[in-house]
Amino acid sequence: MGLKKLAAKVADYNERFKSGKVDKIKPSHVAKVLEKLRNKSAELEAEIESAHAPEKRTRLERKLEVARAQEERAEWLLKELG
Repeated sequence: MGLKKLAAKVADYNERFKSGKVDKIKPSHVAKVLEKLRNKSAELEAEIESAHAPEKRTRLERKLEVARAQEERAEWLLKELG
């Protein structure tokens, strides 16, 4: 699953949480998305290490920032779902 789809899932879960539809969010689903985000971050870190072109490195670093921000949001949501 790509970073955009994972970010969209986290955004959807957060939107449901804000609108009071907490019962429709399964913590196991959030945990699964969180694990995928962590894997994606690890992949991006490995790609950054092997990237030689500065433009590619910059692009990958931006993607990594997005992935980490989404991880934080998913972790927060998982804590709130308890």
